[in-house]
Amino acid sequence: MNKKTKEGLSMSLENFEKFCDKNGNFMQSVNWAKVKNSWNAEYIEVCDKNGNIEGTMLVLVKKIPFLKTAMLYAPRGPVCDMHNKGVLERIFEKLCEIAKKYNAYLLKIDPLIDERDIYAINNLRSLGFEYHPERVGYDNVQCRENYILDISGKSTDEVFAGFKSKWRYNIRLAQRKGVVCDFYEDDKLDDFEALMKQTSARDGFDMRSKEYFRNLLKSFDGKAKLCMCYADGVALSGALCIEYAGTMSYVYGCSSNEMRNYMPNYLMQWTMIKRAVEDGCHTYDFCGIPYWYDMEHKNFGVYKFKQGFNGQVKVWAGEFDYVFRAGLKRCADIMMQIKGLSAKISAGNSA
Repeated sequence: MNKKTKEGLSMSLENFEKFCDKNGNFMQSVNWAKVKNSWNAEYIEVCDKNGNIEGTMLVLVKKIPFLKTAMLYAPRGPVCDMHNKGVLERIFEKLCEIAKKYNAYLLKIDPLIDERDIYAINNLRSLGFEYHPERVGYDNVQCRENYILDISGKSTDEVFAGFKSKWRYNIRLAQRKGVVCDFYEDDKLDDFEALMKQTSARDGFDMRSKEYFRNLLKSFDGKAKLCMCYADGVALSGALCIEYAGTMSYVYGCSSNEMRNYMPNYLMQWTMIKRAVEDGCHTYDFCGIPYWYDMEHKNFGVYKFKQGFNGQVKVWAGEFDYVFRAGLKRCADIMMQIKGLSAKISAGNSA
């Protein structure tokens, strides 16, 4: 699992992964490349003079054979000090090598930097990236607006006490009604898939296949967890979460149309939060709350539900695009429109 870098060092993906698991996001993990197995994967690693890793980036490559080009996407990358322009410049040099290799027309990144971090934003713009703060909600590949719960240094009792009283009541109500919530292996994926079908039909989104979720669980090898709620043997709700770099992320969720008064979703969130606390995580990420600021939007209820767990809204800077070949980009955009393809990339929560 080694690749040669321009700096002459043998890049071990094990070391790449160790660095990312300490400093990054699960979508920059080597494991995420296994999940996105319909894309090519390239790995960038830059080191200091002593060989210590200073930055990494997983780059997913979607080839467009018809145009003999490709699109590059680094979900939640790069992983580095975004205020260190020197490291960013060295990462960008390697990105240009990858772009040349695939004759890429575009690179898209959406790093985990706060929307108010002007220094980091300007560092990327100085490299030639186009910043798109106007993209909100579903205009982005990954949601810019997340709901984050700080659990660092807290006990489960302290975290539970911070929930709104109605949320604590609903968690206990689910337990009184006999709802049992636990973590399972992939043998419960049939139940998860059935619930996902109900949820996708109810909420109007495309769902992933059972095999996609099976591959995700396998690829993350214990870091990805399947959480399910049952009452009298009936599956009521399910979630797939990923524990990575000190953060437990709620990535996929689904629920039954029946027995909703049993409040399984409240107990399910508490079960995942409790596991995150017990495992020593510092953060529980409820992930997307698109249009949380619009009380009239159909998604406002998502924010209202998550908000009762006493976290905070976190707004990321959003997407940055680097156009390598403007002419090819225009052709690729036209081709996607003709074929009726979505402009979104299959990755992350929208994957």
